[in-house]
Order: sequence, then structure tokens, then C-alpha cells
Amino acid sequence: MNVPTAGQTRLAIVGATGMVGGYALRYALEHAAVSRVTAIGRRKLGVSHPKLEEVVHRDFADCSALAEPLSDQDAAVYCLGAYTGAVPEAVLRKITVDYTVEFARVLGRSSPEAAFSFLSGSGADPTGRSRMAFARYKGEAEKALLAAGFPCVYIFRPAYIYPVEPRKEPNFSYRLLRGIYPVFRMLLPNQVIRADDLAHAMVNVAVRERGERGGVVLENRDIRALVDA
Repeated sequence: MNVPTAGQTRLAIVGATGMVGGYALRYALEHAAVSRVTAIGRRKLGVSHPKLEEVVHRDFADCSALAEPLSDQDAAVYCLGAYTGAVPEAVLRKITVDYTVEFARVLGRSSPEAAFSFLSGSGADPTGRSRMAFARYKGEAEKALLAAGFPCVYIFRPAYIYPVEPRKEPNFSYRLLRGIYPVFRMLLPNQVIRADDLAHAMVNVAVRERGERGGVVLENRDIRALVDA
């Protein structure tokens, strides 16, 4: 994968206090092609680095105040989200769709040529016909991003994301999947992805040199291929 020369890319990361976003932040700060990382989130990171510019923004329903921090960005990696069942369905839609669309609106005005790397999920349904709320809302967000006018939009649809580092799992299903991960990975390798590998792929596609324009949807198999490459 081609990347720009050292110190060329200015990158915004949203959701760096989360699992995937945290790995994306760490990787971006050490990435030779990244000159500046603007981390935008609802609470402080507790991280210090010469490349890091931190912006605390508590209300993603209105991102107007982010117009200046988002100016002159070359790319954005968007990892903000919520687990199904962790919040009421109306809040899930607000976080998944409304926050994404509002952030994209402001980024598009401040940095219209920025590439956009978006953390979606396996099964996302842009048609809106799925019975699963998560799939409908991720699909709705994808559809909005692809129509937002960014030159490059990369939609990442991982299946099970392995946490790598121990954490408190959000529900029983995640505790079970973590326990059987070694077998799961062996039997169904294209249904799992390590959180750090996913984050690295999201950053790499955002900062690489590109001649193409348009939207790219990356299913779990495609993400693994990026990592292996």
C-alpha cells in the first residue's frame, strides 16, 4: 500500500477513547506519513504527544464548533459508536446516524477534499430493510457518507472484533466470543479481525496516496487482505 512521504498527512480521529479508535490514535501518532493528529472526543484522553492536538467536544448533535479544528485536514478516521443493547434504540440511532452525518457536514465544509474512513459493521444494510436496528442505522450512515461529496470514503464492515487487550466485555455474547476466539479464528477466519489490525487498516487507507475517487466498501475478508498485504 502506498503512503505519502513522511510528515505529510493531517488526520482527524473521532472516538479515540474507544477500543478501535484508541489503537488508531496510537498507530497514527507513530505513523511516519502523519504530521498532525487531531483527536476529537467527549472526554480527555490523558495522552501527550508532539503530533497530538486534542479537542474535547461533548455534543456531537451539533459539530459547528469543530469547523476550525477540522479545517485543513487531509483525512478523518471515524470510530464513534455504541454497542447494541447498551443504549435505547433511539439513542443508538442518534449516535450511529445523526452524529456521523453532523460530523461529516462540518468536515465537508472545513476540509472538502478529506478522505473519510468509517467504522461500520458486518451486515450493515443501506436499503433499510433489515430487521436489526444496528444494521439499518449503520447502513443509513453509510449511505449518507457516500452521498456527502468526499473524494474518498472507505466503509469498514468488520465482523467480530477481537479486543486483543483484556477489557470488561459489554455483554454475554462478547464474553463468549472472546473465550472461543482461538477456535473461531481457526474455523472462520474471515469472520474475525483483531482490533489493532482493523485500526491500522483504517488509518493506512486514509493516509495513502490516491488517484481514485469514490466509495469503497470493505467487508471483513477485504480488511484482512489489507492487513496481510
